[in-house]
This record gives sequence, structure tokens and C-alpha cells, in this order.
Amino acid sequence: MKNYNAVIIGFGKAGKTLAAELAHQGQKVALIEKSDKMYGGTCINVGCIPSKSLINNASVARNTPPSIWNKKSEFYAQAVAEKNELTAALRQKNYDKLVSAQVEIYNGTAKFINDNSIEVTTNGKSQILTAEQIFINTGAVSFIPPIKGINHPSVYTSESLMSLEKLPQTLVIIGGGYIGMEFASMYSGFGSKVIILQDLPSFLPREDEDIAAEILKDLEAQGIEFRFGIKVEELTDNKGQPQIKYIDENGEPQQIDADAVLVATGRHPNVKELDIDKAHIRLTKSGAIETDETLQTSNPNVWAMGDVTGGLQFTYISLDDYRIVKSQLSEDKKYTLKKRKNVPYSVFLATPYSRIGLNEKEALEKGYNIKIAKLPVAAIPKAKVLKQDTGLMKAVINADNNQILGAMLFCAESHELINTIKLAMDLNV
Repeated sequence: MKNYNAVIIGFGKAGKTLAAELAHQGQKVALIEKSDKMYGGTCINVGCIPSKSLINNASVARNTPPSIWNKKSEFYAQAVAEKNELTAALRQKNYDKLVSAQVEIYNGTAKFINDNSIEVTTNGKSQILTAEQIFINTGAVSFIPPIKGINHPSVYTSESLMSLEKLPQTLVIIGGGYIGMEFASMYSGFGSKVIILQDLPSFLPREDEDIAAEILKDLEAQGIEFRFGIKVEELTDNKGQPQIKYIDENGEPQQIDADAVLVATGRHPNVKELDIDKAHIRLTKSGAIETDETLQTSNPNVWAMGDVTGGLQFTYISLDDYRIVKSQLSEDKKYTLKKRKNVPYSVFLATPYSRIGLNEKEALEKGYNIKIAKLPVAAIPKAKVLKQDTGLMKAVINADNNQILGAMLFCAESHELINTIKLAMDLNV
């Protein structure tokens, strides 16, 4: 048995940052990570960094398309190799940073055995770690729906698809949410034929209809095909390739042959192997770790941070969770979830979509007296200069005090522009 001041489960953004901070304070810190391929967490290894690397190269391919399939495949393989090199370098940098801070890193599966003790199992061998304080930062994993044949070797998640070295000529995506859209736009850029199967009858139902219509129009202009109101029944094998059998919106049976299938049906908190009930930690109804506004769990010695808490799944949210925990561990104790301000997000399509705050229908549902400001991107001179004049910019304003309630930007560089709007909203300008 080894004793620590702090044990952190998971090498994500919050976990690694907190580990370094506590170690620099002179505490004895252990960090447990199941896989040595995940040093640095989801964002660096299987999330935002590798996907943006591929998206950047997909943009190059889209703007200078090779004339033949073999050239497209070669370019894609080079992009994957470049992505792998990038993530490996970042992974090593994250590992070295914690080692230099004197954090002890364990590779293995962690599970609680009581309120303050964790069993770590590596290659069948186990050891017990105890700590005054324990922090859970295990992230989220892809949700795999119970579809017959879903374990076909050519069926991928958003994490595994980015390691596929051969460009699929036909990619079928099950799920039409933000993850599915981002991968659809990416692989369309590389040259794949992309078909999205969506169980809902409409596109992005949580967005305002005008914004959703603009995004759909742009994706379809890229050659991406959408089929709505679909019920996927089964995946079978057709000469080594997956064949998707489904019921269409009219109740008729259909099928599609594909080279690869992406399951993009959402992600859920990664708690399965933790045995958290043994530490008297409660879960929410959705299966996330329940925390209070300080991110403390029902066990007063345990905190949870990042995707595992069931909140927004962004690396900057995980980092802000670290700030909350750091505040609570200090004499300050002032920063909590209640003090977190407006959170923007972006979806990196060929034309990126960024949003913050309430959209029009949400504002009306909450009873606000609103006014709407809209601007077609085609009316902006710089968009003409960039030769990227697709899209629509929209803001929702509180008509009673002229403060911004929310904004939706479907335009070039929206991921940069949205931060200016966040600043204005945070300052109540």
C-alpha cells in the first residue's frame, strides 16, 4: 500500500493541470491513467487536436482536389501520419511535464475499494493507493447503440476512425449531431462519399430553423447526403465490408453498402470500471458523477472534473473545473460553478459554426422580450475577400435592456469571432 496526499484518476486537462499544481505545492501526488496512449487526455490524443489536424488537411484537399482516387488516398494517409506525429509529440510533452514535477504516474485500471483507497491493476498485478483527497477526471466514452452487428471490424467511433489509414470511398455515419457533422465535413473534404443516417425527422432540431437550414444547405453543397427519420436495424457483412440495413421515413426497408461506418450517437461519462459505489459516490440519473457547485462529490474526500460530471464536453470546461477545485482547495474558496460565465462552442465544418447563449426559440421559451439581428455572410466584404461568403450571423437581444442573450455565427472564422461576443456578454455591454 502506498499513501499520497492526492490521487488523480485520469490524465485529462483538469487532472494533469491539478497534478502539476499540487506537486509544485510540495504534495505527494499520484496520477492513474489506463492507457499510455492517453497521456494528456482526450483532447490531445483522440479529440480536438487530432480532429483539427485532419480538418485542416481536409480543407487543403477540398480547395486543391486531386484528380484521381489514388492521389486522394495518398494525401489522406499522409494527413493521418502527420496527425499521429503531432499527437505523439504532445503526449510525450505532457508525460515529461508531470514526471519533472515529481508526479508518480501509474498505468492501469483504477477502481475504488473504499472511501479513500484505490486499487490499480496493471497487466494482472494490483496495488493499493490511499489518499487524503481523490480527484476523478476519467472523461467520457462513445455511446454504442444496441444494433445487431454493430461490432463489425469496419465500424468505428470518432476516436478510432481517426486512426484509419485507408480513406473510405463511402462513409456512412449513424447520427446527425455535431460530432457526425464534423466528421462528415472532414471526410467529404478528403474525397469520401458521405451519407448520414439520422433517426430524428429534422436536422439539428435544437437550433433555430434558419440557422439549421443554412448549415444543411452548405453540407449538402459539399455532396453530403442526409436521410432523416431512419431506424437502423442491423449491420451485416458483405464480402468484408459493412452493409447497413434500415427502415426509412416511409417505413420501407433499405440498405447501404459502405467501406466504413462511423457511430456518432453521443458520448457518456466514463465511470463503468470505477466501482464508485464502494466510495459512497452518487451518480445522476444520466449516469454522470453527481457534484455540488464546488465539484465535490457525495464523498467529501472526492472531487470530479471534466466530462465525467455530465456537463459540456469541452477541454476548456475541464480546465475551468480545475480552477474551481484549485479555488476550493485554497483559502480563497470563491470560485464555483455558479460563477462560471457564458460558454461558447464551435463545430469545425468547412464553414465553422459557433454559438453562445440562448437562440431565438430558447429566449422566447424563457419569456424574454427579444429583438433579432441577422446578417447574411454574403453581405460582408471580408467574406468576399476570403472567398468564403457562405452562411448567416444571428444575434438575440434582450429588447428591454439591449443586452446580448446569445449569438449564432455560421461563417468563416466564427470560432475566433465568438470570443468577442462572449466578452461583451460577460461584461453586460
